[in-house]
Amino acid sequence: MFIKIVPGYDVAGVVVKIGDQVKKFKVGDEVYGDIIEKAVDHPKQHGTLAEYTAVEERLLALKPKNLSFVEAASLPLAIETAYEGLERTGFSPGKSILVLGGAGGVGSLLIQLAKEVFGASRVAATSSTGKLDLLKSLGADLAIDYTKENFEDLQEKFDVVYDTVGQSERAVRAVKEGGSVLTIAGAATPPAVRFILTSAGSVLEKLNPFLESQKIKPLIDPKGTFPFSKVLEAFSYLQTGRVTGKIVIHPIP
Repeated sequence: MFIKIVPGYDVAGVVVKIGDQVKKFKVGDEVYGDIIEKAVDHPKQHGTLAEYTAVEERLLALKPKNLSFVEAASLPLAIETAYEGLERTGFSPGKSILVLGGAGGVGSLLIQLAKEVFGASRVAATSSTGKLDLLKSLGADLAIDYTKENFEDLQEKFDVVYDTVGQSERAVRAVKEGGSVLTIAGAATPPAVRFILTSAGSVLEKLNPFLESQKIKPLIDPKGTFPFSKVLEAFSYLQTGRVTGKIVIHPIP
């Protein structure tokens, strides 16, 4: 039997219809969110790469007024993964963090959240040579060129290492004794822990003031907006591993 699957987690758009139990939103509201609450054990058959999508209200928040639909659509999964992951580690003011993959979708937001929301004392991040200045512009105190040096060989160790690229075996050698290592890519080498997001609109609501004040900014790849007609090209580009920030499919002008 052929089952039609529509991919897509993130969405930003306008409410066109509400159920009779909906309290938070009304028709015409501009909203955004990650519509798949628990991707691992409860994946949805119908995702967001469509003209319309249906979603539970608890997974959405009002779109920050200063952001375009494209900017807002780039955020939910990545910013929730970054924020909830930091919470999982018990990250708090004065702690240091090393972000592996600082120029990616989650990594670019981790740098900003660690500094602006959690009060990190020091933020280090890895990237290729051409993206080091970007890391510093996002708030990184130390930008590490992974093509030229091994982060695990640095004398400096960190309270938290957040691995977005699948290098937990190396990451555990960069953490202080008693610190935390979190990975969202590949298997976790103990004591690293694999983090899997549970989506929640309440996290977006909590972070909206930081987005509206521009303390936290979305990062979209220079090539990274594609119309529906070029979805396959978008996925091909994503698979190159060279994307800076996020890419977005944008049916709304």
